[in-house]
Amino acid sequence: MIAVIFEVTPKSGAAPHYFDLANQLKEALHHMEGFVSVERFQSLSRPETFLSLSFWRDEQAVEAWRTHFAHQQAQQLGQASLFADYRIRVAHVVRDYGVKDGAVTRRTQ
Repeated sequence: MIAVIFEVTPKSGAAPHYFDLANQLKEALHHMEGFVSVERFQSLSRPETFLSLSFWRDEQAVEAWRTHFAHQQAQQLGQASLFADYRIRVAHVVRDYGVKDGAVTRRTQ
């Protein structure tokens, strides 16, 4: 499993447009082969900064999303007019632990 961490600080006043753009991409994202899940968070120490954490089956799925036409258009718009700063991290998930219904589960990749 692959984790993609997208950290973004929108330009002043651009956050609503960024969130609109993200919502427009959501349907395409959920139909991507190999997409697992996505969550969005707001930084507690820097409230103007947001983090999107997505999980993917493998690197091929990440690459397919990276090169998806609508996503590429959104990237270009973001870089040109919406983002004051951004950073992307891509990582392999080594272990995946959890508790469900009181039982500890562990999935190793």
